[in-house]
Amino acid sequence: MKKLLTTMRRLYRNAPISQKLFLAFSLMIAVPAVVVSFLFIRNQESQLFKQAMAEGSNHVARLNERLRSRLELLENASATALTQKGFVDFIHSNMRADGLRLVKFKQNQYEQMHNIIQSHEMISSLSFYVDNPEVYEIWPEIYHYSKFWPQDYWMTLRDEGGAAFRLSAFKDGADTLSYYRLVRLQGKHQKLPTIMEVRAKHNVLFNDLLEDSGRDFFTVIMDGADASRNVYLSGHELPQKAGAKLDDILSRVHAQMDVLEQKSPVTVQSGDQSYYALYRYIAPLNAYVVDIASRHELTKGPRDGYLLVIAITSSVLLLMLLLVSRMTRRIFRRLEKVLGSMRKVRRGQLDAKIDTGLGANETGDEIDYVAVSYNSMLDEIQQLMTQVVDKQLIAKNAQLHSLHSQINSHFLYNALESIRMRAEVERQPAIAGALVSLGSLLRYSMQWRSDTVSLSEELANIRSYIRFINFMEGGSIELAADLPPEVQRYRIPKMCMQPIVENAVHHAAPSGGSIQITISVRVENDSLLLIEIRDDGAGVAPRMLDSLQSVLRGDSDTPIISSSSSGLGLDNVHKRLQLHYGTDCGLWISSVQGEHTCVTLRLPWENENLGGW
Repeated sequence: MKKLLTTMRRLYRNAPISQKLFLAFSLMIAVPAVVVSFLFIRNQESQLFKQAMAEGSNHVARLNERLRSRLELLENASATALTQKGFVDFIHSNMRADGLRLVKFKQNQYEQMHNIIQSHEMISSLSFYVDNPEVYEIWPEIYHYSKFWPQDYWMTLRDEGGAAFRLSAFKDGADTLSYYRLVRLQGKHQKLPTIMEVRAKHNVLFNDLLEDSGRDFFTVIMDGADASRNVYLSGHELPQKAGAKLDDILSRVHAQMDVLEQKSPVTVQSGDQSYYALYRYIAPLNAYVVDIASRHELTKGPRDGYLLVIAITSSVLLLMLLLVSRMTRRIFRRLEKVLGSMRKVRRGQLDAKIDTGLGANETGDEIDYVAVSYNSMLDEIQQLMTQVVDKQLIAKNAQLHSLHSQINSHFLYNALESIRMRAEVERQPAIAGALVSLGSLLRYSMQWRSDTVSLSEELANIRSYIRFINFMEGGSIELAADLPPEVQRYRIPKMCMQPIVENAVHHAAPSGGSIQITISVRVENDSLLLIEIRDDGAGVAPRMLDSLQSVLRGDSDTPIISSSSSGLGLDNVHKRLQLHYGTDCGLWISSVQGEHTCVTLRLPWENENLGGW
């Protein structure tokens, strides 16, 4: 969470001001408006749901009453039929005994019973099932009991008070409701009682009750014991959309219905849809009248409101974005000049001032004030930089002249002291030859017409120095420097090689001993000229070598200073090279104790840069 907050702060900080303003306007205007709109729509959705539940509850209550009244009509019709005592008595008698009597029955009692059936439009048929071996089955209203199924159903009727309704008749009852009633119990000639069956077609009995009036609720008459026995209008929108899932929906609703909690809606989930069901129990029919609605359909209006709010909000945010973008573009157009000038200054153009266009007495607005202050700051920076550069040049020149003086004074002191001591001890005329070499050294070191010389001039001075040292100390020091003529013409800093050779003479060879000093030149990466001065002397101790290399890398602040003049010379050369050519140039020392020491001078390869002091 903390990492997320840090990332969001960084994104906000780096975002343009126009985006920040847009975000601020959105948080202050658009977001509250969306929240209020959604809360209002949610309240509307809740109110609509309550209203739909109330309407559905009233509807199932009315259906319950109307259906009960129609069941009473069927009961009344059956009672009227049973008042025809002559008809009932005849079907229990020997109907085959007298043909004339059968004809009179047809003309009188049967026609009366038929008229009763015809007068009730909801009744599709009325049949009597009689356990009478002499019954004559020539009309659809009269059957032998053997045609009734199930045979033992009369016991259920007896237990339920002599009559019962079934939503689906036993025989051909897929679309027929039946009312069964005991007529007569067993007698002398009957083993089984007589049962009357009144049948009513579903499409006649329920059609106007289940008709689709454009409501969101889908009405179902559902058997109390079996959810698969039900009656509904297949043309309603809900079963058409549910398709194969309808049976699952009805089964889930049936499992949650409770006779004692009829006013509480049932909620079921099927697939990704939620459904609400309101119901009433019809005791005579042992069935439920159920109103089912999809939550999707009930909240369709408010849901469309959500889409409308989203569309309006998106349009407002787009307009707001365009407005903020236009405003910020006009407001910060002049500020962009300030930013452009800053970018130029960052690239080194310190004269990139901002044109404010203000008159002498005009002050302008806040952005103009920033521009004027920025121009003044650039003037002050240029003045300060000029002062700093002047101070640095003065300090560098003073440091260089100080370094030159140190080199000259120490060298002269050592040389003259050596000659004096030798002259006092030996009193030899050979000193004259030494003085010739010394004179060359003195002239080279004391004449600073330029800070750079050719490589050949520096080598000539080193050779004079070797001859003088061999004379002074009686040693046998050899110098090998066979360099190509084109390299010897290159300009290098004066006195940058002689202190290194001097260091090799004094430290690499024992007193009076001999060493060989080799000078070679190579180019590295077409950018650096490397001059290597190698001796085959005693080398440098590892601890001292690590200390020297650490200072040369810049890892240590300890200067390369020792009690000998050679230490001071190395320090001077390294500082001079880095002052004039940068940190990529300077000295580097490598050594193996007892084998050799190699000092490498790193100089710019481009010849025209070697004199850029």
